[in-house]
Amino acid sequence: MITSQSDRDRLIVGIDAGGTSSRATLLTREGECLGYGKSGSGNPTSAGEQLAGDNVVDAVSQALRAAGRDAGDVGLIVAAAAGHGASGEEHWLLQALQRAGFVSELVFESDLLALYFSGTAEPDGYAIVSGTGASVIRAQAGRLVGTVDGLGWLLGDRGSGFWLGHRAALAAVEDLDGRGEPTALTSAVLEALDIEPAPSLGYGRPVLLEALIRQIYRGRPVELARLAPLVFTASDDPIARGILIEAGELLAHSFAAAYQGTGPLVVGGSVLAQPGPLAEVFADRVAALDAGVRVIPSADGVLGSAVLALRHAGVEVDAPGHARLAASVAAARAR
Repeated sequence: MITSQSDRDRLIVGIDAGGTSSRATLLTREGECLGYGKSGSGNPTSAGEQLAGDNVVDAVSQALRAAGRDAGDVGLIVAAAAGHGASGEEHWLLQALQRAGFVSELVFESDLLALYFSGTAEPDGYAIVSGTGASVIRAQAGRLVGTVDGLGWLLGDRGSGFWLGHRAALAAVEDLDGRGEPTALTSAVLEALDIEPAPSLGYGRPVLLEALIRQIYRGRPVELARLAPLVFTASDDPIARGILIEAGELLAHSFAAAYQGTGPLVVGGSVLAQPGPLAEVFADRVAALDAGVRVIPSADGVLGSAVLALRHAGVEVDAPGHARLAASVAAARAR
């Protein structure tokens, strides 16, 4: 630790700890991004606490190396993560940072608030994400003040990648079981899961259906999200198209439940990024709710985690500052 540095000289780290990857930015208090790093999953639930912590530290270390700095130069670390560090749950990252020599203050923030500030500097507005899961937040005065859905595969995440994959699996099962309409999703699901006819187990079911049932129940429920792309690919199929339309309506319904007027809507996640019926229905329903809602797409929460880090350091990021920070982060990512 470099004890001679003043707080003004110490650097700030913003972390976007996602389920697929972890990304870190090294920042000055003037909003310049000195370094960027990327590593594996930073979600302790899906990756395990030790691996998630190690991945986040690796991303931070890459950002430091890119700038020729070390752990002692960092005074504040702000991590945007799912669940954003409920009291007593932040140990997984704190311990990993301490093992790597960091003695900085650690603050957790919402990954959805990071997504929001990746799209805008406005303090009041909304963000919706639909990836594996789905949820909506409302921001007020730069803080998260409301959340709709994000309840997980068993209780919610309506319109998410999991929801789409689950519906694709149901459509295939119901087709093979004779309870549903024939659909192109059946062959697509069977191929995606590498299903081949199995010997009959005496239940009187079609052998393909029996093999499909057994394969699905071998995995974790959330793994059905891998089937979501099949619904988009088969969008000309009436069953698949109906699933996409319903997903768009469900996501719009969640936004409507959060909506209290004013502010932009930042949109993220792989599901809403796909062109076609789902995105079209969602956009139509949002416009019907309020034609004045400005929709801003955002690829990830990297820029927003940098904004949140600066805000926690007492630096307000206005629209011109947001634009300068975005350019600086983009340049660091490209190096």
